[in-house]
Amino acid sequence: MAHVSITVNGKVRKASVDARLLLVHFLREQLRLTGTHIGCDTSQCGACTVLIDGRSAKSCTLFAVQADGSTVTTIEGLAPEGALHPLQEAFWAEHGLQCGYCTPGMIMAAVTLLQDNPTPSEQEIREGISGNYCRCTGYQHIVNAIQHAANKR
Repeated sequence: MAHVSITVNGKVRKASVDARLLLVHFLREQLRLTGTHIGCDTSQCGACTVLIDGRSAKSCTLFAVQADGSTVTTIEGLAPEGALHPLQEAFWAEHGLQCGYCTPGMIMAAVTLLQDNPTPSEQEIREGISGNYCRCTGYQHIVNAIQHAANKR
């Protein structure tokens, strides 16, 4: 067992974990933050994307012990309780989701995209979210949502 101390959504969380426990399982099973989804188990789909120290990362590619001392933000902590982050508002306004399974990871990836490039072109958005799969929407509404959020800034 290893001891970790991770700031998750603004709250320090300390736990003893198996050294092989993936961060995504720590978030979902131990902290009950189920907005971070498990999609493919091969780090290709991006459904598990969170922010680690302000940068998007696939939480299925990291062990919880690797996040020790880090700050992790999940979709639940992206905005204050009862409010929506501008990207969440944009996904709602532009119908950027269908089944919603990819949405948390897609939004978290878009946070980093817009931090790095506040006014991305459609092609830059498509490249920026290329590590996240959606099987329902065909991506156009997701792209529209990210453009909408960028324009609101």
